[in-house]
Amino acid sequence: MSESSGGLDVDAMLTRFRERAHAVKQRPLPPVAGDERKAFIDQAKRDYMDFAIVGDAQWQLDDGVLTLRVDLRPKADS
Repeated sequence: MSESSGGLDVDAMLTRFRERAHAVKQRPLPPVAGDERKAFIDQAKRDYMDFAIVGDAQWQLDDGVLTLRVDLRPKADS
């Protein structure tokens, strides 16, 4: 589905979120140790999850209302 509303290209926005999720995975660890290192890693995990969830969303635009639908059910093994 490719549509824009008032200059918003939703497909492009979701692509940017997928790109951000990938960038978080590629982000190098800064030269920190101990608690700072753990905090950095924990934040990277949260950032990845947030960006990946939005990037995987299906969207719908009805009467100017953008709805993102995210299926959080576990994927079935094939």
